[in-house]
Amino acid sequence: MAAWTHWPEDIARREPEAVERWSKELASEIEAQKFFQFAFFQQWRELREYGRERQIRIIGDIPIYVAHDSADVWSNRQFFLLNEKGEPERVSGVPPDYFSTTGQLWGNPIYNWPRLKQTGYKWWVERLRAALRLYDFVRIDHFRGFEAYWEVPANEITAEHGRWVKGPGRELFAILRQELGDLPIIAENLGVITPEVEAIRHEFGFPGMAILQFAFGTDPQAPTFKPHNYVREMVAYTGTHDNDTVVGWWNSSGTSDSTRTSEDVEKEHAYARAYLDFKDGPINWILIRGIQNSVANTAIQPMQDILGLGNEARMNFPGTASGNWRWRMRPEALTQEIAGRLKDMAKLYDR
Repeated sequence: MAAWTHWPEDIARREPEAVERWSKELASEIEAQKFFQFAFFQQWRELREYGRERQIRIIGDIPIYVAHDSADVWSNRQFFLLNEKGEPERVSGVPPDYFSTTGQLWGNPIYNWPRLKQTGYKWWVERLRAALRLYDFVRIDHFRGFEAYWEVPANEITAEHGRWVKGPGRELFAILRQELGDLPIIAENLGVITPEVEAIRHEFGFPGMAILQFAFGTDPQAPTFKPHNYVREMVAYTGTHDNDTVVGWWNSSGTSDSTRTSEDVEKEHAYARAYLDFKDGPINWILIRGIQNSVANTAIQPMQDILGLGNEARMNFPGTASGNWRWRMRPEALTQEIAGRLKDMAKLYDR
């Protein structure tokens, strides 16, 4: 339970003799992990086949970055900007925006893109190849970071003092397509999106995302999040794993969890009521209907929004290292009434 940079230097550097020695010393633990992974992937294949028989497809997720304390970085130090001790020199994040006055400091090590290019981006090819063995579609998180990414010196405590650096751009996706064929990718094109980012997405035919929850405030992307501006090749969400539930967002004052003021929240509510043509009612179902009756090819609503849960059911707080991804649904929560409502809506809007 220690980061690999705190291991003895020889095994931290993966020196062959150290790897051989520790492989023998930890043989039983290694065999146990191999078995756990074998069992997991066997069960996953069965689950995926079960879904395919019922025309249910699985969307997976690839975060653009990986954790510093990961097998990826430990076994491929040359592909990341690390110092001699293996610690990051620069780390990932996003600059200050509508949601945070100090930005988000994610802390993942930055890729050594020139070194990756020398290998034909093989590490990325294999990463995506592995994902496509598990999923039918892959959502690439922080897609804009491939065109340009925000890097922050590793000693900073916020993301404010970073800079934009050009990424591999279209070259990476051209090689991925060459190696893997048609790419069933959904691009998470949220944040500071530039024409260059959208040009890459359009060139490769990747559908983008629209978040209805953010359509009524001062977010720079709010116009494209309004259903009347949707295009067919788009994935529309009520909200995602990275933001509050619809009920939590609607009931929030905004003053403690974002840069919104009470006046901003009041205007946001008024706009949403006028746009969606309602006065009262269950806000989660009003937003669900808003994406279901749009032209977007795919409409996704998190289970927390289907169940009408508040911020106690929020999945993730970006930029925080712990306390996330713990929400679970009990089987009895999805009632026949809720299932019937979803079915009726799907039939009504040809979904």
